[in-house]
Formats: sequence, structure tokens, C-alpha cells
Amino acid sequence: MTPTKNSINSTKSMISILLVFLLLSLTACSSRANSNQVSVQPPTSSEKELQELSIMLDWYPNAVHSFLYSAQKNGYFAKQGLEVNIQMPAETNDSLKLVAAGKVDLALSYQPQVLMARGENIPVKSIAAIVRHPLNHLMVPVGGKVKSPKDLIGANVGYSSIPLYEAMVHTMIKNDGGASENVNMIDVGYDLIPAIATSKVDAIMGGFINHEQLILAKQGHPMVSLNPTEYGVPDYYELVLVASDQGLKDKTELLTKFVTAIREGQQYVQQHPDQALSVLFEHEDQTSPLDKEIETKSLQILLPLMDAMDQPFGYQAPVSWENVNQWLMTNKLLSNSINTNDAFINL
Repeated sequence: MTPTKNSINSTKSMISILLVFLLLSLTACSSRANSNQVSVQPPTSSEKELQELSIMLDWYPNAVHSFLYSAQKNGYFAKQGLEVNIQMPAETNDSLKLVAAGKVDLALSYQPQVLMARGENIPVKSIAAIVRHPLNHLMVPVGGKVKSPKDLIGANVGYSSIPLYEAMVHTMIKNDGGASENVNMIDVGYDLIPAIATSKVDAIMGGFINHEQLILAKQGHPMVSLNPTEYGVPDYYELVLVASDQGLKDKTELLTKFVTAIREGQQYVQQHPDQALSVLFEHEDQTSPLDKEIETKSLQILLPLMDAMDQPFGYQAPVSWENVNQWLMTNKLLSNSINTNDAFINL
């Protein structure tokens, strides 16, 4: 049967329609293929998984730790690709032991303790100075008989179980012209406040000017603080950030990023102290409740003592480490001579 003109035209139309559908299908497949290619591209830096670091505090959260919580809250750690786990110690001496054992990456401790640990071949190293001057002052009641350290001869001085504090008292008395062997040192443990408030002792060593002195004043027992650096004790770093030797080998880049983040955190605290304290109170430990008035005054005391002036926050001066080392040796608090360059590093 011979096709008609109409049937030929109809067949052409069907072919055209099929071609259009075929082109549309090919375009759709191409689009899906391109879409699949985009989805498997490597993630951007902001999408990469954060790397974890842990830090153990020296004590329960308080004003001195504001730089850490501000860095966490404001995303400064995350910006460096870090997720930081901030832990509180069960005992105040735990942090240095745990970082040395590799149980935590970082710890807050004290410059003399780091040197004494190195003297016992404990592999820890300071990577930043947090509080650059002593907070631990000799405290005596306002209007009392003790006006300077030499007045402590024949008096009772309470201290908190730490040989370092005993050595500080003896150094201060000797430097003030007194015979330090004639002072009565009484170990009161952590009961420094009740010991001085009830006149069990005439002075205390181991109380901090940003904590015990503020609490005593609020309780009606104002204290005069005698700065140990004015009486022969070297101007040591009260609080330092510590890592282990192995940790520094394995995680140098991460620890450097951590220091970068806390510098930004401390800058925020300096510029916004009230907001920084609000962040701190979000992390208040219920077993050790914070007093807003005390922590506000504490931060006011701390900020100038944490300021490295023309150096970045955390900078450590070699001369500081050597001076403290020599004083510890003189007072027989170091069992072995150490190279102070092994005790610290500026990242």
C-alpha cells in the first residue's frame, strides 16, 4: 500500500518529537553527572573535621581561665581547626602528672614546678607564660604587728603543704635582715583562710592576691600582701601552659594553633572583660561556686599581670627561667642541675 502525503508528514512529526525527547534526556543525564562530580569534590578547610586537643586546668574554673572559655565560645579554637576539651583536675597536682603521662595534651601549672619536674626527669615543657608575676604573696592582717618579713621572727606562719612556699618565707626574712630559722612554719593545708581569720597564725604563705586576699577582705579580715619579689624571690611566672616532650614532637602544629587561638581569646578578655566573665560563669563548677564580685575584682588584678607588653601573650623570657632555676638550686629544691632551655619553648 502506497503511503499518503498525510501519513508521511505524521511520521516526520513523530521522529522530530522523539529526537527532542532524546536530546532532553541526554541533557538531564549530563546535568546529573556534573552534579555528582561536584558532590565528591574534597571538602573546603572550613568543612574539615576538627582535630581534638585536651587541656587540664590547675584548679576549678575561675577568672584566670577566662581566655580559654572565650576562645572556645567565640570560635577561635574552631578557626584554627581545633576542638578543645577543657577539664578540671580532681587534685591540684594532677595536671602536671597527667600531661607528663600523655593522658592530656596540655596542662596549666607553675613555673617552679615545671623546673622541679625536669630535675626529676619528668618530660614536661612550658609553651606559654599565662600569669607573668607571682600571685602568691605573704599575707598579714592590716594593723597587725608584722610590717615586713623580718617581723615574722618568733611568729607563726601558715602555709599549704608546699616546700616551695616555705623556701619563699625563709628567703623573704633573710633578705629583710632577719634570722629565718626563728620563724615557726605551720602546715595548715588548704585551710589558709580560717587559719589567719581566727588568728591561729600570724601570717600565711600560699594565698593568692586575686582569691584568698579578696575573700578575707569580704569576710571582714583585710590583709596586707607582701610581694615576694621585693624580698629576694625571683619574679617567676605564676601560671604556665605545659605540654610533654613527646606531645611537642607529635603535635607541634596543633599546639602552635592552640597558642594562636588563646592569644585571640586573651585579647577578647582584655577588650570585653564583662562579657568574658559571663562566658566563664556558663562553665561554673557547682562544687566550687563562683562569686561574681570576687571574680570581677580578680580579673582586674590579673589582666595587667598577664600582659606581655611589647611581646605576644604567652611569651617567655629565657632570663626568667634561669633566675628561677638558680634560686631553686640555692634553696635545694632542685635535685639535679638542668638546662633551662629544656624547660620551655616559645612556639
